[in-house]
Amino acid sequence: MTRNLVLLLALAPSLLSAQSLPARDAVARTTDSLAKAFVAGGASPSVAIGVVRGVDTIALGAWGKADLEHDVDATAETVYRTGSVTKQFTAAAVMQLVEQGKVRLDDSIAAHIAGLPAAWRPVTIRLLLNHTSGIPSYTGAGEAWRSRWGVEMPPESLLAITAKDTMWFAPGSSYRYDNTGYVLLGMLIEKLAGRPWGTDMEERFFKPLGLTRTYNCLAEPIIPRRARGYERSGSGWVNTAYLAMSQPYAAGAICSTVGDMARWNRALHTGRVVSAESYRMMTTPEGAAAKSDSRYGYGLSRERMGELDVIEHGGGIHGFISANAWVPSSELSVTVLTNSGSARADELLRQVARAAMGLPLSQPPRVVPLAAADRSRYVGVYAMPLPPGPRDFTVAAAADGLTGQLEGQGPIPLLHYGDHTFGASFDPSVRLIFTVEGGRATRMTLHQGGRRIEGPRK
Repeated sequence: MTRNLVLLLALAPSLLSAQSLPARDAVARTTDSLAKAFVAGGASPSVAIGVVRGVDTIALGAWGKADLEHDVDATAETVYRTGSVTKQFTAAAVMQLVEQGKVRLDDSIAAHIAGLPAAWRPVTIRLLLNHTSGIPSYTGAGEAWRSRWGVEMPPESLLAITAKDTMWFAPGSSYRYDNTGYVLLGMLIEKLAGRPWGTDMEERFFKPLGLTRTYNCLAEPIIPRRARGYERSGSGWVNTAYLAMSQPYAAGAICSTVGDMARWNRALHTGRVVSAESYRMMTTPEGAAAKSDSRYGYGLSRERMGELDVIEHGGGIHGFISANAWVPSSELSVTVLTNSGSARADELLRQVARAAMGLPLSQPPRVVPLAAADRSRYVGVYAMPLPPGPRDFTVAAAADGLTGQLEGQGPIPLLHYGDHTFGASFDPSVRLIFTVEGGRATRMTLHQGGRRIEGPRK
């Protein structure tokens, strides 16, 4: 349940007028072309895309197969797991409870949930919402979590996975994406609302907003038109590993369609879900989160690129990658849902959004030479908390640059894009971004297929 970082290029406000935006049919044709190329290129067995500008539905459709074994075509009604897109629903529910006076943002979570580890008790609701709590995430626990993927677990059991682990950092002092924090928020909602989290989502949001194809995506219920999830294996596809869907819970268990996500986006971003002040807090990074690359608010990230604001969140969960964004200046909603665990949904969303705003499609970054004298700052071993377990990533000097080698795999050339950023030719979505302090890399952040994974230099 990870998030996708959606980067959209700047557009001057004067260019965002209705008169200058491209015609609906032109955007629809470009979207169709991009989607067909995405599936034909093997990025995912299927992709669903929703593009709504204001009240004008530009594209709402799907391409490829929702189920390969039964040869089922994907449609706009296909239901995909959305992963961490779920977090904006959970955060919005918490903000409604704040508005009702049932909880305060600066309450300790321990004031509402008993039996938490002593180190967790100073953590406030605010710090859980923006991933600055320091509580270790159960999804980063390696084999301790992976060995239990198939086990239905209540929230208390998810907490127990990391309850005895050392805090990542002092509460509020730093930012690190954390699914355990949103499990705690789900438990908070259950206690204050007096009903299970999934039921609360249905009664609080799904029914009132007409989200008839949005669910708490448990494995047992019959969900019509549910897509199957896949992973790449060599040149083909295999069924994704089974994950008991009680585990993602309030951090990542919702599944939906592109049509429902467009309805949700418009409701949330035009004042139908939370108050103006709550919305401001959800979309405004603060404290340690404001200093991070993610610019995380409460369940949403705000990216400011020049004059353009983009509010977004994506998700990665077994067999599915999603991307979801709202561009306030043009009331543009874009959603991309895939049934591949390695699809570049964020990259496709960026292209579709650019088409909808009349911008030229982006081109791959330009590779620039890396001076021999600069290579040593990156050379080293980085401990990456990858599923199903931690593995080392070794960066080594080569005759004309650097190579990267994940433990258990062969070395690959790293493409230097400048600004401590590298890529890989086998996957244009890969970004290796190094944090450099005192002329030496201290941390590496991997962006790939909607996942964002950080590892310190050993």
